[in-house]
Amino acid sequence: MIPLRGSAEIVGRLELPAAGSVLLVDAPPELEALLAAAIAPGQTLRATEARTVRSVKDAFDLVLVWQESRVGSQAVFEAAAKRLAPGGKLWVATALRKVSGPRTPAVHRVELSDLEKAFGPKGLVRDREARLSAWHVAYRFAARPDAG
Repeated sequence: MIPLRGSAEIVGRLELPAAGSVLLVDAPPELEALLAAAIAPGQTLRATEARTVRSVKDAFDLVLVWQESRVGSQAVFEAAAKRLAPGGKLWVATALRKVSGPRTPAVHRVELSDLEKAFGPKGLVRDREARLSAWHVAYRFAARPDAG
C-alpha cells in the first residue's frame, strides 16, 4: 500500500478538473480509485497496464504514467507520449531516490534526467512537479511554449 497524500491535494496539483480525458498507465489501485472518485460526469478515465498502452488508440488531455523502474521505461514513455492530445499534459510519477519504501531499489529508479532525455526530443519540457506520497513525486511535461 502506498501512503498517498490527500485526495483534494492530488486532484488539485494534477489539475484533474481541467482534463476532459485521463489515461492512467500502471497507476496503483489506490491512486486509480482516488482519481475515479474525483472525476466529473463529463470526464473520462481509462486505466491500462504499461504492457498494453500501445493498444490504446485514443488521445488524452492528461496522461499519468506510474513508473519507478528504468527497466522498460523508454518504451512506456514513448507510447504514453503518443497518447497525448495537442495541448495535453503528461505526468510521470516515480519514486524518490533517497527513500526506502518503494519496491524498486534506488539504483534502478527513474530519475528526472531520464525523463528529460525521453521527452525533450518530443518537444516536451518539465514545467511542474507534485508530491503524490511520502515516497513518490510526479513531474509534469507539456509542449514547449515556443513550439507550435
